[in-house]
Amino acid sequence: MQRSLEAEVISERARDYLMLLEHPHTFTLGRRSKEGGVLATAETLRGLGIEVHEINRGGKVTYHGIGQIVGYPIISLSPEREDVHRYVRDLEEVLMRTMADFGIDSFRIEGLTGVHTTEGKVAAIGVHIKRWVTTHGFALNVNTDLSYYNWIIACDGEPVTSMDRLLGHAVDMASVEDRIEANFRDVFDYPSYRETAKAA
Repeated sequence: MQRSLEAEVISERARDYLMLLEHPHTFTLGRRSKEGGVLATAETLRGLGIEVHEINRGGKVTYHGIGQIVGYPIISLSPEREDVHRYVRDLEEVLMRTMADFGIDSFRIEGLTGVHTTEGKVAAIGVHIKRWVTTHGFALNVNTDLSYYNWIIACDGEPVTSMDRLLGHAVDMASVEDRIEANFRDVFDYPSYRETAKAA
C-alpha cells in the first residue's frame, strides 16, 4: 500500500497521506542493519511468531508489534520542505508534542534520531524519501510488550520504554492516534478537519 500511495503522490502531487496502524510481531531491517542485529535463531523466531523483513528505510533493526502505533507519512516535501534533517526533526516534534499531551516529558538527544525519555527511547524513526516523497516513518511504543526488544540490537543498544510503563497504566490507543494526527497537522501545517469541511 505504501508503494502504491507513494507512486500516486509522486505522479499527482495532489494529496498526502498519514497511515497509523499496528503490525503483527515483526523485526524490520533498515539499510544500515548489520549481520547479527537479530539475536534469535530462525527456530526461536518461528516460536515467537515473529516475521523478519528487509526494507528500504534508513536505520537499523527495529521491532513492530501489537500495542505500538506505527506511522507512515506519505507526503510530498517539494518544494518548500526539501530538507531531510528538517523532516526528521518535524516527526520528532509531532511525537514530543503527543508525549506532552499525556504528561510525559520527552526530548531529543544530539546525534541520535527518535524521541527519548529519562527511562529510555519511546519512539523510533526511520524514513525513505524518493523524489521528495516520504515513506516509512515512526514507531511509538504505547502499550508495547518490550520483551521483544530482547531479541534484537535496536538503536545501538539504547534502552527502550513505552507510554504505559512511563505512566503506570495502559493507554487508549485511539486517543494517542487522535493526538498524533492533530499534532501532525499542526507541525506540517495541514488544515484541520473543520477547516477542510468548511472549504468543501
